[in-house]
Amino acid sequence: MNDCLFCRIAEGDIPAELIYRDKDLLAFRDINPQAPLHVLIIPRKHIARVEDLDSADTELAGKMILAAKKIAKEQGLKTGYRLVFNNGPDAGQEVQHIHLHLMGGRRFHWPAG
Repeated sequence: MNDCLFCRIAEGDIPAELIYRDKDLLAFRDINPQAPLHVLIIPRKHIARVEDLDSADTELAGKMILAAKKIAKEQGLKTGYRLVFNNGPDAGQEVQHIHLHLMGGRRFHWPAG
């Protein structure tokens, strides 16, 4: 999708500070970090929102979480981290391309937001 910011990043049209990449996923630093480490993990395949996932995307969704685990370990997040999917405008999703936030490097509180 030419108008999707994250698709354009995945295609290399827009620069990003890449942390991880494989054939299905890309991870890069958030430009508005909410923690010392704040990475966005996106599928290369355009999927606008979580409710647009279907059973064919099961492995892809799992790979996003496993990539977060790998990145957290590589970045030295030994005492914990937070994973967040925002879904839709009421949840704060600003880019209509699913993305998993990996945040760490500080203590988080509950309830979130």
